[in-house]
Amino acid sequence: MVDFRRVWQWYSRESVQKALVEVGKNREVASVFQDGSFGKRPDVIQYPADVVQAVAEGTVAFHGSVEQWSNPMELDVGMAKAQIDKIRIGWSLLIDPDVKDFEIAKLVTKEIIHALGKHGVKNVSVKFTGGKGFHIGVPFESFPERINLQPTSVLYPSLFQTSLEYLKWYMKDSLGEKFLELDDAENLAKRIGKNLNDIVTENQLDPFKIVSMDIFGLRHLFRLPYSLHESSLLVSMPINPEKLGKFEKEDASIEKAKIEEKFLFPKERNDAEGFIVEALDWASKYQIQVREELPQIRKFVKLKEVPEALFPPCIKHLLNGMSDGKKRGLFILITFLRNMGWSDEKIQDRIFEWNEKNYTPLRSNYLRSQLRWHFRQDRNLLPPNCNNEVFYKQLGLYDICCKEIDHKNVKNPVSVPLRRLKEKRQRAK
Repeated sequence: MVDFRRVWQWYSRESVQKALVEVGKNREVASVFQDGSFGKRPDVIQYPADVVQAVAEGTVAFHGSVEQWSNPMELDVGMAKAQIDKIRIGWSLLIDPDVKDFEIAKLVTKEIIHALGKHGVKNVSVKFTGGKGFHIGVPFESFPERINLQPTSVLYPSLFQTSLEYLKWYMKDSLGEKFLELDDAENLAKRIGKNLNDIVTENQLDPFKIVSMDIFGLRHLFRLPYSLHESSLLVSMPINPEKLGKFEKEDASIEKAKIEEKFLFPKERNDAEGFIVEALDWASKYQIQVREELPQIRKFVKLKEVPEALFPPCIKHLLNGMSDGKKRGLFILITFLRNMGWSDEKIQDRIFEWNEKNYTPLRSNYLRSQLRWHFRQDRNLLPPNCNNEVFYKQLGLYDICCKEIDHKNVKNPVSVPLRRLKEKRQRAK
């Protein structure tokens, strides 16, 4: 039974009411009662008095929408997506890693923050859920206003899903290593109530069988910052990311919690643009290009082993080793070599040889996981096209090729050795 004296003790604070109204602006906000049931939807809180009234009617927790609306009260169950898109003015990248162990949850949260930081994302906020884990959020203001001429506001949930899947792919190997630094696989399984076989794939620890990071749909709700948790009565408290390691659940008790940090409030704009570009580019390579380039892929697979002497300058330069952009370079090399008729064994040997030349080599486990993924595909992916900003221009490869290759007639590095082979055959005639 919920102690409503303690509930009132918390929500009667003016600072709590103000914080809830602030984060609830333009969001659908639903009341949650002590039995876990929800109040009417849609609903909003616009004034501190709305919080007080809701608590007087039995509300224990407040959940808000990931999406932001021009008028949340216009939402209706029967609305088509086009109608919903019309009134959506934004959405947040809310990441909700779910794992039963509190220390593992902390570790995962730190790795997510680190991964976003590596992409230049600065508006990263963290809050304790009030239960067993944490929410990590990036506000809408961090994203570019338009992507491929479309307003970013209408790209929910597709862009959210792509971003989350890319993030999981990006951090999978490092997260697995961090788990094994924390504990051995058998103990990790015990800590989350699973068998060892449940968290292992192909004799390797699968971090996302320890923690799940679910993809949300339309009108998804999350517990608002500074709301109580309806079961534990702990505060869903925002935390300074730098102080996450020292945070304990007791710090979120009604008696100890303080209104200090904000959640999903931007300090600057467009800082996640690089992250979004990387996510979309990753998605296009792993999901779209296979369909778009299918006729050419079939043609390339039939090639006999093409010698390195015929490779374009960008690939030759890559094979000499890299200091930055090694993961992008790896993707280019694997996809290129597979289209050169090289055997899986030879590709693997050449990739490991290349990695030894890199300044700070990639982890062997990462190389193997990427090679395995590509070798399992029944069709070869093409490497990114020559004019790709992220893969070639940012790495300086485009300019290297321009000295020798006319890019008006060459769209993909794979075309270069094909043309050279054709010219060689014609000369032989």
